[in-house]
Amino acid sequence: MSLAERLRAQIAADGPLTVAQYMTACLHDPRDGYYATRPRLGEAGDFVTAPLVSQMFGELLGLWAVEAWNRMGQPSPVLLVEAGPGDGTLMGDVLRAVRLAPGFLEAARLHLIETSPPLVEAQRRRLAGGPLEPAWCGGLAALPSGAPVILLSNELLDCLPARQFVRTERGWAERMVGLDADGALAFGLASRPLDQVLPQAAPGAVVEISAAQAAFGAELGALLAREGGVALLIDYGRGEPGTGDTLQALKGHQKLSPLDSPGEADLTVHADFPAVAAAARAAGAFAAPLLAQGEFLLRLGAAERAKTLMQARPDRAQVVQRQLARLTEPEQMGSLFKVLALHAPQALVPPGFEEG
Repeated sequence: MSLAERLRAQIAADGPLTVAQYMTACLHDPRDGYYATRPRLGEAGDFVTAPLVSQMFGELLGLWAVEAWNRMGQPSPVLLVEAGPGDGTLMGDVLRAVRLAPGFLEAARLHLIETSPPLVEAQRRRLAGGPLEPAWCGGLAALPSGAPVILLSNELLDCLPARQFVRTERGWAERMVGLDADGALAFGLASRPLDQVLPQAAPGAVVEISAAQAAFGAELGALLAREGGVALLIDYGRGEPGTGDTLQALKGHQKLSPLDSPGEADLTVHADFPAVAAAARAAGAFAAPLLAQGEFLLRLGAAERAKTLMQARPDRAQVVQRQLARLTEPEQMGSLFKVLALHAPQALVPPGFEEG
């Protein structure tokens, strides 16, 4: 029985699912969930992330990690953590860059937070023989205590489920996944009372609330407040509270209805950076002002790194130039993708976030 068939049977027996419940099933169902069984990254897969666009992305984050470690006073040991490491490309590029700082390599203990068995195997293959031996765990709570943390995360928040609420003429109602008259999956609105306090908005407006994103921010904020360190969260999303339906499904680089082919496509929503930052602050961490990805990478020296690569390989100059543009230009990934830095103590200024 396919995931779609099992979901239809579940809904017929128990009633409609929230959008968050539907996302969780599609992404993490042990038998048929997308990340549990068939994640496909890269040009030949379903979507491309920044590390797969260019080595520059991971190399710059590696140098960022070393500079953060320097500003922390070069603690040893220090946990180098990636949450949601994809196929391991980002960390492979990070480790290539940090070879320039042998002291950092001696101090660092590498931990990868991953729940997808296929991706763990991809990461294991990608990082085999590297300068640091990874240890895998399923969440922040499983990290060892007693050492400060330098955490990197790219496109993790958008995979965390969100509920959706629609403003109608009679007030707010939660969007649900139920069945239509023919028994097919269909969106509808719940008739039950809301358990959320929602803002004023015009009829038709959609508000997305991700308890999972906020919970991750709170857990990460508490970790940083307790152990010390800094975290870098990069994703596409909004920098101010707002409305809008951002739920999307990607398969073969094409958008399709989120209700088509459950478990066979990647489902995402925009990262809610204000909610994540607020949760982290409430847990005791500090948050630097949000930056657009393009500005952040250029502050780290992306243009200079691209120039070096073009000089080393003149035959690839146009390719490198296109990669730089894709990562930094506002109409490509430069503006929609944003960078949130969380840190403790307050005096630690994350690299790239200096004022002025």
